Amino acid sequence: MGFARYLLFLLAVCAFAANVKLYLKDGGYHLVREYKVEEDRVRYYSLERSDWEEIPLALVDLKRTVTETQQRQAALEEEAKMITAEDKAERDSANEVAKIPQTPGVYQAAGDKLQTLKQAETEVHTKKGRSILKAVAPIPIVSGKATVETKGEHSLQKVTSSRPEFYISLAAEERFGIIRLTPSKGVRIVERLTTMPVTNEMIEEQDQVEIFRQQMDEGLYKIWPIKPIEPGEYAVIEYTDGKVNIQVWDFAYDPSAKTAPATKSP
Repeated sequence: MGFARYLLFLLAVCAFAANVKLYLKDGGYHLVREYKVEEDRVRYYSLERSDWEEIPLALVDLKRTVTETQQRQAALEEEAKMITAEDKAERDSANEVAKIPQTPGVYQAAGDKLQTLKQAETEVHTKKGRSILKAVAPIPIVSGKATVETKGEHSLQKVTSSRPEFYISLAAEERFGIIRLTPSKGVRIVERLTTMPVTNEMIEEQDQVEIFRQQMDEGLYKIWPIKPIEPGEYAVIEYTDGKVNIQVWDFAYDPSAKTAPATKSP
């Protein structure tokens, strides 16, 4: 893509170099390859007749000729800068993607390093007890209200930035995002579940964080909070609405933490 744009740019430059309008004061112009002022005359190479010709300087609108030539040159230079910037952005993006493992999961950008977040085990807590939530299949419909939880009130995986950046690689097209977890008596609540009467429709309530989403490649996205987050417990999640098949990669934002102990990616 970058080479094709560059080739088109070179063709444009060549076309510009081969076509200069030598304007006349009567409003007309000669299409020339080049020209030069010699005392009271202008000598130019006519593209129409493929030969050198001369014309009195008094008949030439030299100011208009020079102004337009400079404007066209400036436009080409600006386009060249844009092409260079776009090509650099494409190369940087390709290099960024190449560093991310192909394995589905969540990876944290920590400076020049990439760290793998460990996926948390989750459970569904109802009045009848707890059951492990399987990531690959929905759980049976629960009656009334329930919560999806992960063990421990604090994550061992720390981030020190209030706007942490993550890459999420999806095995299949699913919804994803960042949520805030609620600590509660030895667990953190991931989401609250409500089963609607009669229809048995499952409503999932999550404390969503507003994020930017940038698609880096097929099934690969870069996500980060729109606004700085408050210190606390969070998670990157992947889920399907109404299926209770949420996958959780937990982390804590602790600005005082020195390092983030997430596993380094291979």
